[in-house]
Amino acid sequence: MDPGAGPFRTFTAQREFESLQSSCLHTVFSQRSSKLKMLPATFKLCAGISYRHMRNMTGLRKNAMVAIHHELYRLAGPGPSNWISQVHHRNSLLSSQIKEEGYNEEEMSYLKQGEDALQKAIRILSEQDGWTTETVAANGDKVLSKVLPHVGKVFKLEVMLEQHPDDLYKELVGNMEQMGEWNPNVKEVKILQKIGQDTMITHEVSAETPGNVVGPRDFVSVRCAKRRGSTCFLAGMSTQHPKMPEQRGVVRAENGPTCIVMKPCAEDPNKTKFTWLLSIDLKGWIPKTIINKVLAQTQVDFASHLRKRMANNVSVEMSPAW
Repeated sequence: MDPGAGPFRTFTAQREFESLQSSCLHTVFSQRSSKLKMLPATFKLCAGISYRHMRNMTGLRKNAMVAIHHELYRLAGPGPSNWISQVHHRNSLLSSQIKEEGYNEEEMSYLKQGEDALQKAIRILSEQDGWTTETVAANGDKVLSKVLPHVGKVFKLEVMLEQHPDDLYKELVGNMEQMGEWNPNVKEVKILQKIGQDTMITHEVSAETPGNVVGPRDFVSVRCAKRRGSTCFLAGMSTQHPKMPEQRGVVRAENGPTCIVMKPCAEDPNKTKFTWLLSIDLKGWIPKTIINKVLAQTQVDFASHLRKRMANNVSVEMSPAW
């Protein structure tokens, strides 16, 4: 073996590395629109972790990281660095892709539908303009509405609840199949399939409205339950599932995007700011004026029934064991 081969290989690799480092940095930071796609590779390259014989080059990794830190700082400039949040978002997507490995094609489709429903709902809720008040209850519970292109009319319930978001999340997600016990507008909720920790396929049957103005409807939905810090999300949209084809004599309605958002109240973190986005097509020949009234009232009723359910849960917990 040539005794000079090792040092020569190291020297050559270092020169190649420095040239490639310079090229990558130039590409990343001169093309602002494509910098996010190149950052992971650049970090890996400049940290010198791609090649084992580079790891012991004294000062190389330090100099590379100082250089890239300087470029990142310069690129960020004054004001909020929005692209940093995009990096975090990209990183979270990468983590999601890794976690989703092992799912089959059908399961991946459901995962994507649930995530799409959540993202669409968040976009709708983030737009504060254009909402019209449908009804305001005596206790301050409020339902607003808005007409959106390619979606139609959506409704938004805004209420304040006395319970912590974690308790509400446990009831609405952990005890989902028990909803028919306390919400008279729902006959049954059944989980058809669970996919991972966050996604499930459900079948829901609604009760007829008083006077049978709107008869029973059923829904097959993909639901996506997420927690982001102290905020909880439960989003959903209509889907199809082989275990639940359309039932004879029951109108199959469609919904979505829908989303419940539970966030601690700023004044009292033990209370919850509760928002429910509802987008639904009941199908059938029902005048829009009736549909609008029914859906707005359904949301107000839901808040009332949920309060009673949570109050009863507290009563049961506090009752003596004997």
